[in-house]
Amino acid sequence: MTSFLTHRARAHDARLPHHRRHSALRTCITLFAPYGFRATYHHLTLSARIPRHLEADPDALARAVEELHEARVLWFARAEEYTTQRRAEKWAGRRAVANPRPWWLRSRWEGPDRAWYDAPFRHPSLRLSEYVRRQNAILDGADLPGCPACGDEEPLEPNSTGHSWVELCRGCAWAPVPCPCGQRHRLVPDIPYGWNEIWQRAHMSDDGMPNPHWPAGQGSLRSSDRWSGRAVFARGVQLGELAGEHAHHDEIVVLTGEEHLVAKTALLDESETTMKCQ
Repeated sequence: MTSFLTHRARAHDARLPHHRRHSALRTCITLFAPYGFRATYHHLTLSARIPRHLEADPDALARAVEELHEARVLWFARAEEYTTQRRAEKWAGRRAVANPRPWWLRSRWEGPDRAWYDAPFRHPSLRLSEYVRRQNAILDGADLPGCPACGDEEPLEPNSTGHSWVELCRGCAWAPVPCPCGQRHRLVPDIPYGWNEIWQRAHMSDDGMPNPHWPAGQGSLRSSDRWSGRAVFARGVQLGELAGEHAHHDEIVVLTGEEHLVAKTALLDESETTMKCQ
């Protein structure tokens, strides 16, 4: 696989077709995505003002990859320090990994930022470099106010998991504490969306501003009501991409307080898993 810097250069190359430059940006995101692939891509479409039709502003791709590169430089320097530190600890006989693990080694499926995959609109509004600086500072022992991810200092919002409650950051859906059952549950947004729509930037206009008519019939989305974060499950129904265009909305059930069910739901793009909540 070629390097991040190689694809960064391709994203800048005005001689290439727009779709090739966009593909290079995608590869850069697969190599470094502070918010996870989906949420990082959505963030960059907003921060770099990537239009729905790339020919309207090809330079937006360069702005996006530069924001990603700026954050990656900060992460890479801190990761190098951590590697040197771990090597010295192992030589000294301390092989156990410190807890918590560095933010870039955290499992997204079991971490407090799990919601950013399920609802990619709920990522922090911080510039990527600011997010990385914040995470590095926390790793170094800084006691920062507000949400560890976005700094929001508003009270946490309660969200039902169907059999209990978890509290999420109002700004970015960060979950400081998992459900009492010990699991990190899938967060399904109230407003259905299709990943292909986001990937093709249906949420953006050609002037680089958010499309006020997307999702269709929903009007513009405010940060306070983009997603309510209710946990949605289905009894024995294969949902696939639950919020996508093939979801069977008449078979979706919102559970509010009962201890039951095995929910079969897609957690990855092309694979399924079964969660049991008890």
